Amino acid sequence: MKFLRQQLDMIAPLFEKGGKLERLYPLYEAQDTFLFTPGETTKSASHVRDALDMKRMMSMVIVALGPCILMALYNTGLQANRAIAAGAAPIDSFRETLLAPLGPMVHDPSSIAGCFIHGLVWFLPVYIVTMAVGGVCELIFSLVRGHEINEGFLVTGMLFPLTLPPTIPLWQVGLGIAFGVVIGKEIFGGTGKNFLNPALTARAFLYFAYPARISGEWVASGASNIGVWVAARQADGISGATSLGEMVGAAQGQGPAEVMGGNYSWGTAFVGLIQGSMGETSALCCLLGAAILIASGIGSWRIMAGCVLGLLGTGFLFWGFRGSSDNPLTAIAPWWHLVIGGFAFGTVFMATDPVSAAMTEIGKWWYGILIGVMTVLIRVINPAFPEGIMLAILFGNTMAPLIDYFVIQANVKRRMARYAA
Repeated sequence: MKFLRQQLDMIAPLFEKGGKLERLYPLYEAQDTFLFTPGETTKSASHVRDALDMKRMMSMVIVALGPCILMALYNTGLQANRAIAAGAAPIDSFRETLLAPLGPMVHDPSSIAGCFIHGLVWFLPVYIVTMAVGGVCELIFSLVRGHEINEGFLVTGMLFPLTLPPTIPLWQVGLGIAFGVVIGKEIFGGTGKNFLNPALTARAFLYFAYPARISGEWVASGASNIGVWVAARQADGISGATSLGEMVGAAQGQGPAEVMGGNYSWGTAFVGLIQGSMGETSALCCLLGAAILIASGIGSWRIMAGCVLGLLGTGFLFWGFRGSSDNPLTAIAPWWHLVIGGFAFGTVFMATDPVSAAMTEIGKWWYGILIGVMTVLIRVINPAFPEGIMLAILFGNTMAPLIDYFVIQANVKRRMARYAA
């Protein structure tokens, strides 16, 4: 590391003000601060100091995403291997060529290592394209504006692939992340000034621009109607979890377990061993991530609790009238709403985005409750959108400034009344 530090110091004058590569300083600064703690210190006046700077905050979010990433690799490979074992033909010949030297182990659903490896060959290309295209967009705006490359993209670049189905075309991955970074963040001024979550903005763009590939009616040549490979069974808008899509056509009184059949149970859905987008199926892994974010002070437990309360309250309301409604989605029990779709993932990692979420303590409760309520409303009332968390969070993002405004105004009125008395 000492040698690397010396090399960076040696080329630093080229990128600093007056150097030949001055315009490329953001690129140098990104490498320097990624590898080492910045060496600059304040020289006058006292300042509030906190060990949790931007780089460490984003690093902790990546750590919190660790369980979901591991589950993404394992479950994607598991669902693929189950489909192949049931007679489905492999979709991608190039990936099969890469896996061929490893033998039949990679197609064995009972092999943990095989499932991880098989999932990796689907997840890794999506992640690489996301980081490459999104990173270039970040770099271009940094060079034009003359500021450093923000670490926030590291989180966006990890969140976005986890919200996608494994068979998403890579050109759509690049197009989606470019839209999310440019339209969802950079045109508003960059990190800290965007009012929408960039990863969700990218996902929403793909959902509305290419619905057949991302959510609904496309079946690849040679694929069967089994497992994660068939987009026609992934009618879920954000997570690809088939249970919500299948519930649209369920018989009266049937819940997710009855519709999906087999070994599909609440516990299986909670652990995450079900079909869906790569990183959103496991509520258990999301809970582990939530514990890390709350313990480190990064994620707001008020927002998470508000989302759960809003979802359960609205879910119980619809469930109570399930007998008098011909809408099959009212038969989804409130506790099922917690584990199917992308609710857990969105609540923990996206609703709590400190930039686009509510800032006031009371506002965080209302913001979370709004998202929970909207999630169930969208899921149940509008069958065209079986999943609701994506649109609910984006709606909550637009309402967050208004929520904070009313909370602040209420505080001002209380103080004026108190001091006037």
